[in-house]
Amino acid sequence: MANLLWYLQRLTWTDILDILLVASILFWTLYLMRGTRAVPLLRGVIILIIAITILTNLVRLRAFGWLTQQALPALLVAIPVIFQQELRHALERLGRAGAMIGRTSGNKAAIEKTLSATVQACLLLANQHHGALIVLERETGLQEFAETGVFLDAAITPELLATIFNPNTVLHDGAVIVRRGRILAAACVLPLSTAFLADRQLGLRHRAALGITEESDAIAIVVSEERGAISVAHNGRIIRNLDARRLDAVLQAFFQPALERTLPRWSARLRHLLGKESS
Repeated sequence: MANLLWYLQRLTWTDILDILLVASILFWTLYLMRGTRAVPLLRGVIILIIAITILTNLVRLRAFGWLTQQALPALLVAIPVIFQQELRHALERLGRAGAMIGRTSGNKAAIEKTLSATVQACLLLANQHHGALIVLERETGLQEFAETGVFLDAAITPELLATIFNPNTVLHDGAVIVRRGRILAAACVLPLSTAFLADRQLGLRHRAALGITEESDAIAIVVSEERGAISVAHNGRIIRNLDARRLDAVLQAFFQPALERTLPRWSARLRHLLGKESS
């Protein structure tokens, strides 16, 4: 207790700032890795570091201590390689944080048109049991995947989407990428998810939808050819068996600007406080 008080008395504001920065970096690192495949791997690395620290401090093992000291630089290089996908996703989230509000709200009319046409097209395709995979681009560009398909740059309409995914057309096999209210390309090849899918009813379209949402912040809508079921994938997760109302609600929630979600609450609180002060 005396040692703790001795340390606290000698803390300066720079020491407190230093501790807060390190704590915030650790917190956001763990938060961004939450729910990803990196969690078991990170847990194993932490257990290994704790075991090595206990062995080297409690028992005088010279050869083992020398080996761990030599392996430490290699471990520092290996960690970014092992967690490269999670680190890339974290950096992409930081890069999108500042631009998401302005860009999304500025294209409100195009977004509304895109969502309405997508919902109507999915209903048509589901009723006809025509398989479809529609990818809605957001902040992360999908140009490299669009270049694998056929460039269209056409205005999005339910009829055009239904025609593209008609089994008798050449472009039906692949994904459609939509950018700012226009169909950028069709018959695009997407990366397949490597995650284990326990449900055997999820086919290649669902795996591709999960794969593109693992690589970017895009929204992928899948229409099952066998069952006519509609699913939405985002951030490596999938929401299944959606009807028209739920599909529209899910897409609206994903594309609703953050500014529109927070301003009404703050304005209501501000009006409430001003009303109290005036009274």
